[in-house]
Amino acid sequence: MSNRTMSVAGSFYPNSCKEIKEYISIFNKVKENQKANFKAKAIIAPHAGYVFSGYTANCVYKLLDSKEFKRVVVVGPSHHFYAKGASIALYDNYETPCRNIEIDMEYARNLMKKYDFLSFVDKLHQEHSTETQMPFIEHYLPQAKVVEIVYSDIDYKKLIPLFQELLDDEETLLVVSSDLSHFHTLKEANRVDNFCIEGIKDINIKELEQCEACGLIGIKALISVAKKSQVINYRTSYDASGDDVRVVGYLSAIVG
Repeated sequence: MSNRTMSVAGSFYPNSCKEIKEYISIFNKVKENQKANFKAKAIIAPHAGYVFSGYTANCVYKLLDSKEFKRVVVVGPSHHFYAKGASIALYDNYETPCRNIEIDMEYARNLMKKYDFLSFVDKLHQEHSTETQMPFIEHYLPQAKVVEIVYSDIDYKKLIPLFQELLDDEETLLVVSSDLSHFHTLKEANRVDNFCIEGIKDINIKELEQCEACGLIGIKALISVAKKSQVINYRTSYDASGDDVRVVGYLSAIVG
């Protein structure tokens, strides 16, 4: 049995199950009137360290129906390695601090046969943009299998047919992983991130042109096939650090 091993446990998120559950419990003690206006077929979630973006990610995961989905396909950008196209994980299981999640290998192989930009490049899966989603999936969607896709050099238009297929599949949830702008002042981060927020709200590709999200390729592909969307939470690293000079933006949203 092969495992997709954890590469950022202990840095981006706790490496103990108890601490993961404590984080989620703390996040859920914050009382906000967050309700989904429609059934989510996909979500956008951030991928920084939990101390910075975990609350924003948790806001969208906790709105999901745990019995709704048979599998979760997590798509995120590669931050450390370059490759043409995208890689789909062909391991048996995905490690998390709480338990191993079964990878839907049959589903992954079928996608790889169907889309010529998908291959398996092992080193691309040492990636935090997708890995940071898994403890939330393990907690909120315990019955689901997972599929991990990490993209590198690819035009967002190539992802559109894949994303359309995933949204059409009632048993599958698509997770698009992205942070927003990086290392601006707080005022500038809010200004730049507003292009992302409005583009997602309005389902408008043109409004996303000035968005500085690291996962913009995935966001553009998702917005291209979305029929409705709802921004659930927006915060910046300033809310956790108090540093208003080098700020990173985070957003979570549901898409139908």
